[in-house]
Amino acid sequence: MASTTGNPFVPALAVAAAMVSQYAGAAFAKHLFPLVGSEGVVALRVGLSALILLGWLRPWRGLPTRAELPTLLLYGVTLGCMNLLIYRAFALIPIGIAVAIEVTGPLALVLLSSRRPRDFSWLACAAFGLWLLLPLHAGAADLDPKGIAYAFGAAACWALYIVFGKRASSVQGGGVVAWGMLAASLFIVPVGAFYAGSSLLAPNVLVGGLAVAVLSSALPYTLEMIALRRLPRRVFGIMVSSSPAVSALAGFAVLGERLGAIQWLAIALVMLASGASAWTGTRDA
Repeated sequence: MASTTGNPFVPALAVAAAMVSQYAGAAFAKHLFPLVGSEGVVALRVGLSALILLGWLRPWRGLPTRAELPTLLLYGVTLGCMNLLIYRAFALIPIGIAVAIEVTGPLALVLLSSRRPRDFSWLACAAFGLWLLLPLHAGAADLDPKGIAYAFGAAACWALYIVFGKRASSVQGGGVVAWGMLAASLFIVPVGAFYAGSSLLAPNVLVGGLAVAVLSSALPYTLEMIALRRLPRRVFGIMVSSSPAVSALAGFAVLGERLGAIQWLAIALVMLASGASAWTGTRDA
């Protein structure tokens, strides 16, 4: 089992840096959507990240055992699906709103591991936040239903990513992220090539895709793997609860996406529910 002892500042800082990098890269990626679509951008992000990580980490120096391969495969599949679904959501709804929906995946993970009724009060808080956020009442902003569905799909994949990422972090020899990204690229790159075709090879697209790959995959997933080795799963959930705010600020800074007061209140409620449920869940850990 991965160690969770020692100074928590370094892994916490790694998670914070990972979120800033990931959502700054995601906001920049939306500029490439008109050229190759969200599927093409994800293909570049995952494929180029796999190449970068394989060249940097050289994971073949410590090959995983046959028993470890299923865990790495599941980690890679959930990683690829999470990327594809959330980028499809980004194409249709603001980044901050998509991530506020997506973060309910880790929240559900915490609640499913809890047996205390008081923890489920945070479920009501998150549900109210989602009710404010989604087009379920007269004062809500209009949102694309497909974008909402993609964001909820990404939420499920994020929960699985945490579970399988925690298991994969104990794989011997290092290079876990490289193997996982390679597994993800085996099905994500063909999907992107099918949608975007030869446009993926345009020089400006490749340069932009490389920037997205570094900012949104290679760097943040490496930092998260460092954190997962030293942070319990629920503590990791506390950290990522701030993702909606980080992503919304990135969307505003890079894309000019402005959210209304009700939307910010809804995001705050989801963040409160996610962070508080993870906090109460760690008290006995």
